Amino acid sequence: MATAAAVAGSLLLTVGCSSSNSSSSSTSSSSTSGTTNWATATSVAAGGGMNALIAEAKKEGQLNVITLPANWANYGTIMKDFTAKYGIKINDANPDGSSQDELNAVNQLKGQSRAPDVLDVGTAFGVKGDQEGILAPYKVASWANIPADAKAPDATYYADYGGYVAIGYDSAKVKTPPTSFADLLKPEYKNEVAINGNPTQASAAFSAVFAAALANGGSLDNIAPGIAYFKKLHTEGNFVPVAASAATMESGQTPIIVWWDYLLASEIGPSVKGLKIVIPSDASYAAYYDQAISKSAPDPAAARLWEEYLYSTTGQNLWLQGEARPIELSTLVSNGTVDQAAYKALPPAPSGNVTFPSQSQQSAAETVVSQQWSSVIG
Repeated sequence: MATAAAVAGSLLLTVGCSSSNSSSSSTSSSSTSGTTNWATATSVAAGGGMNALIAEAKKEGQLNVITLPANWANYGTIMKDFTAKYGIKINDANPDGSSQDELNAVNQLKGQSRAPDVLDVGTAFGVKGDQEGILAPYKVASWANIPADAKAPDATYYADYGGYVAIGYDSAKVKTPPTSFADLLKPEYKNEVAINGNPTQASAAFSAVFAAALANGGSLDNIAPGIAYFKKLHTEGNFVPVAASAATMESGQTPIIVWWDYLLASEIGPSVKGLKIVIPSDASYAAYYDQAISKSAPDPAAARLWEEYLYSTTGQNLWLQGEARPIELSTLVSNGTVDQAAYKALPPAPSGNVTFPSQSQQSAAETVVSQQWSSVIG
């Protein structure tokens, strides 16, 4: 997964593989049901209604997703439940890939039955895909429940779930709990701190840099202090330049990982029983990922049905059960449809205000990181 953009702070604060059996290898021959061309339908109503969408999606028989680890925000359960409900097979390509990998796959596999139908990317990559003209505009039925600043005006991408950048540590190996970015510079954490990959491609990694910038005199217009921070962390010998994961924490290679709070909980918590999670006291940074449909999706009806499912009450609560904060959480709470147990299990949100970059600030920060990150590890 790659860079997520931070949006609508009040939302987080107030509520806390390839396919071999496609019915067609091209969009044109698999997207028409009666007079409906689902490849160009911009809403379920425009395509003739939910029954028509379900019927055509079942006819296609499959959905190609990409870079969705089963233990990422409860996606394993979400995919199983979608298949059980509609009888549509899901092919999950490159589960551990990045958002850039997703865009690359759309471009490189266009016209093939195994090309991605849908994407789950960071907003910067949603913007990039939109600029490349490879995303299809589509408004889910609950479009009005998605805040205006959490969706593209042309409906090519829209926020889905998010959380806070946090410090996760193995309490069995880390005896003095770190509670801030400043703490991580201390000598006692030598060869212990990592992020989940290259910040030019991986979401949490980029967001960790942005959070570090805010903790070290930077701003939403100046991410450079975050790069300087990680360079110092590396110089001090505390930064471990590997793609951190449950395996690296479990082995002791990276006892401390800066990552999203919900991914620390869902991906690392099950295998590292001593995991502790804390939102840094010197920086609160939150963000959402985004959904998008490929304009050249080989299974365009299934792609749109998938989005309708994700943004239904069921889908939103499934993300919540994965300890992520779904974009429609405020609506779920206000109308009484929220999964109360999952809602109460969320880590408490930081008090006070959380600041968020605009789309232009996000893009500018991405550019700086892409240009300067190589200087961090030499």
